[in-house]
Amino acid sequence: MKIGIIGGNGKAGAAVYQEALKRGHQPTAIVRNAAKAQGVLGADATLLVKDGFELTREDLTAFDVVIDAFGVPMGSPLAYLHLDLLTRIVHELRETQTRLGVIIGAASLTMPDGRPLLDHLMATPGHEDWIGVPLNQTYEHAFLQMIDNVDWFAVSPQREFKLGPASSYVMGDQKVMFDADGRSELTTGNMALAILDELETPTHIRQRFTVRNQEAD
Repeated sequence: MKIGIIGGNGKAGAAVYQEALKRGHQPTAIVRNAAKAQGVLGADATLLVKDGFELTREDLTAFDVVIDAFGVPMGSPLAYLHLDLLTRIVHELRETQTRLGVIIGAASLTMPDGRPLLDHLMATPGHEDWIGVPLNQTYEHAFLQMIDNVDWFAVSPQREFKLGPASSYVMGDQKVMFDADGRSELTTGNMALAILDELETPTHIRQRFTVRNQEAD
């Protein structure tokens, strides 16, 4: 499977790239800086060096799947680029055979009290300094639900999303999940496992799902 990964040298994108390579697929990291990407993925990494906003329909449809792992730092004034890039990609992929996977963050998940996690984040003191990314990722989720002529899926991590190895995961749908110790966590490795499992056995057609780490025995 030919898999293009926008932001393929980032925290989530690099994990997806390595897991795809491990499974015998043909991943390509779509990046702006070749040297930086090679530093993360290795000197022999397959790259498409191009700004995401310059990707054409021909660029994107050369892949069986495009994964949007684009991200800006928490607190960045450019958080709106999450939605801007997604709308551009969707425009180019309408009525094509290329599948689209989008990593959209956890803010649109629902907490046990029935409210969106975003509501809880908005009530956190000092949220004004970093809420832009979670807010725009909820916009991405809302936007995707309007799209019926692109074969998309979206995946949300849990409240804590951090670098870590692949082990195993627990599948969820629209809710924040907690393990037996009350943790709501997902590693980048387990995110990559879930995404590659979805690509190899599609079960979420125009749907969002979420995963958390499986507790060790």
